[in-house]
Amino acid sequence: MNLPLLIVMIIVYMAIMSWLAYLGNKQTKTAEDYLVAGRRIHPLVMALSYGATFISTSAIIGFGGASALYGFGMLWLAFLNILVGIFVAFAVFGVRLRKMSSALGATTFPTLLGERYQSKFITVFSGLMIFLFMPAYTSIVLIGGGRFLQETLKVDFNIGLMLLAIIVGLYVITGGLKAVMYTDAFCALVMMAGMVFLLFNSYSAVGGVMDGHEGLSAMRDLVPQALAEQGHRGWTAMPEFGSPLWWTLVSTLIMGVGIGVLAQPQLAMRAMTVTDDRALYRAVLIGGVFMFFMTGTAFMAGPLSNLYFYETQGKISVDVAGGNIDLIMPIFINQIMPEWFLYLFTLTLLSAAISTISSLIHVQGAAFGEDILKTLGVKSAKGSLNLSKIGVLVGVVAAVILAYILPGSVIAQATAFWFGICASGFLPALIGALYWRNATR
Repeated sequence: MNLPLLIVMIIVYMAIMSWLAYLGNKQTKTAEDYLVAGRRIHPLVMALSYGATFISTSAIIGFGGASALYGFGMLWLAFLNILVGIFVAFAVFGVRLRKMSSALGATTFPTLLGERYQSKFITVFSGLMIFLFMPAYTSIVLIGGGRFLQETLKVDFNIGLMLLAIIVGLYVITGGLKAVMYTDAFCALVMMAGMVFLLFNSYSAVGGVMDGHEGLSAMRDLVPQALAEQGHRGWTAMPEFGSPLWWTLVSTLIMGVGIGVLAQPQLAMRAMTVTDDRALYRAVLIGGVFMFFMTGTAFMAGPLSNLYFYETQGKISVDVAGGNIDLIMPIFINQIMPEWFLYLFTLTLLSAAISTISSLIHVQGAAFGEDILKTLGVKSAKGSLNLSKIGVLVGVVAAVILAYILPGSVIAQATAFWFGICASGFLPALIGALYWRNATR
């Protein structure tokens, strides 16, 4: 390991992050600044922040590992991420969300629903859903970052986990959403550079696009028997229609995450941060390109790892990782990439973890202080802003505790769990709020 080079890269990276967090903190004067960035964020910053928040270590490490198990069928999730997660979220839902939040004076997702339906119960209940269930998602983003630090830098998993939690907690508490979005945008640029290089190197490692796909198709007979019995027909084919594996892939992973994104509180809030509809339309192209390289790369590199490992070690990916699919992508990246890239990708994964965790922790803190305590009449000497900061601390602690408790190979499952809750719980209420005037509580 070239320790001096790594240390210099991390120092420069953290210096830029700290400066952006300071900039956000300096511009945060009111509760509206802290919660919705004063509603004056540039569309480029908003789109990059949205994408960086959406794409976490969960997508790169967890879903990359899941695609190594299920195959190229996961690319349908990348398609939904672009169509639904970007186009519909910005150009359709985002436009109405922005107007309604501004008209109602809502600064959080639960407050928006509560004000729209004129119900304090809906505000508090939605806040509780976020505060109690979102840590399951936050914790696995921490796990993904910790696992990569463990495999790449040989840092103890527990130490890596705590470092990520402390870094995020500090700058979310001080700078609010402005600091989160500025640092997110920088993280997105680092992530983009890392993933573009990974995509080209993944295909290069297996002989190119044609040879890679043909070689992977020829490995159909190597699918583990247990998966074949559930409907697995090879890594370049969809599972057998109607089989247990097809239902898991399509209903839970592809649709649960691909549609559940529309009602993600931490993402919906991004539409509240811009000044007008034009800003949302301009963000579509930026977000779409970013999303293609983020999710598309992970879902192509995952299946290709099977061919690479079989050609070099005589095993498929899940066997190389000892059955823990959360380790497939870290091992694959460590083996095919030059040393200098591992340091860049370390920053990519750190960026993915920090950008997503910061947004999740910000939303949890706001849910605790603004949506639950303030709505119930609890007051602080320093106002609801102070209560939100207390919520941030509680959210960080809850996420760290869960990260230690949850088992291996859980990243994709826990992501689908949270996105599924949003799709089944928040999404119907949100659609009613935005598109049905007669909808009542």
